[in-house]
Amino acid sequence: MVVDIKPNVVKLQPIQQRVLVRFEYPVHFTTGLFDLRNPLLANILTANEPKQKKIIIIIDAGFLECHKELIFQINAYAKRYAHIMTLMEKPMIVPGGERAKNSTSLINKIHTLINEVGLCRHSYVLAIGGGAVLDMVGYAAATAHRGIRLIRIPTTVLAQNDSGVGVKNSVNAFGKKNFFGTFTPPYAVLNDFSFLTTLSDIDWRSGIAEAIKVALIKDADFFRLISMSACALVNRDMNAMQEVIYRCAQLHLNHIATSGDAFEMGSSRPLDFGHWSAHKLEQLTNYNLRHGEAVAIGIALDSTYSYLLNLLSRKEWQQILNVLKLLGFNLYIPELSEEVFDIENPRCIFRGLTEFREHLGGKLTVTLLQSIGRGIEVNDINLSLYREAIQMLNAE
Repeated sequence: MVVDIKPNVVKLQPIQQRVLVRFEYPVHFTTGLFDLRNPLLANILTANEPKQKKIIIIIDAGFLECHKELIFQINAYAKRYAHIMTLMEKPMIVPGGERAKNSTSLINKIHTLINEVGLCRHSYVLAIGGGAVLDMVGYAAATAHRGIRLIRIPTTVLAQNDSGVGVKNSVNAFGKKNFFGTFTPPYAVLNDFSFLTTLSDIDWRSGIAEAIKVALIKDADFFRLISMSACALVNRDMNAMQEVIYRCAQLHLNHIATSGDAFEMGSSRPLDFGHWSAHKLEQLTNYNLRHGEAVAIGIALDSTYSYLLNLLSRKEWQQILNVLKLLGFNLYIPELSEEVFDIENPRCIFRGLTEFREHLGGKLTVTLLQSIGRGIEVNDINLSLYREAIQMLNAE
């Protein structure tokens, strides 16, 4: 005899968890950060807790070559403020540029140092360098003890006005940019304008591309300011650059705080206007192309495509290209069209669209321009028009 036993089914309502997390961090602007008379760093360290802090420092080797006195200054500063901070080990020097992000070996070295000197989640990692070094050190800090306090000290225009002030950290992997990463806000960002004086003309110029990007999608008045200041910027006028950096950082921070998607849970990323092709171009050039240079090409490409779609007027399209050229940017490189008609070829620029979608998740979403200062999101791409846009840039 078969007995049909019906299990008791307990009907429980799902528990809907909701956690609201509030992040706050200051972005400061100064000169002479490690001058003994400048208490900014010391004040940041004691802002919430007056007790002495353990610190390790990671420095971009390329930056250190131009500021050979930096380690002496850091040691003197630490001695002056010994009641506040303790350097647990001499500064670690790491390669600058994308080399910092192309291997996880540096992450392992930083984790090892953190472990050996006994840092805890109330200790500090200071990252001094360009955007790539800040990205890499930020990833290391975010993944040790589930997060050690990170103070970013950006040393390039690009890092001071864009990558260094946001919430993202990453390294490259599998031939893809920023494959490993976290969304972890820094404890503070300290922008020292005096660090910009030794930048090469290429690095000085490259950071302006991100300012143009955010101006084009958010602030027409800011784009006009950049246009009027172009000659001064080319001639390395520090006052003009400070104004551009400050407004660019302000717009980036405002977007992160008010867009409703600070940690990019959706499939849209307006602040990556011009970036789908820029990331691919960096990869295709083995990262010999600076990020800002690649972004300038990406801006030119997406602006031209916007014009061909009749979204952007011819006058405004020409204004954008003219400003980019006036600032010294190239708008075309051979990698842009190499094997461009063969989407199956890994060197096809349009593979960048697929990689961009994979990186964000969801459907492909690309930001274009309706006018200067007004971006628009699209989900469908006309590759034939993009090929025409590439040909037009080649003819510029």
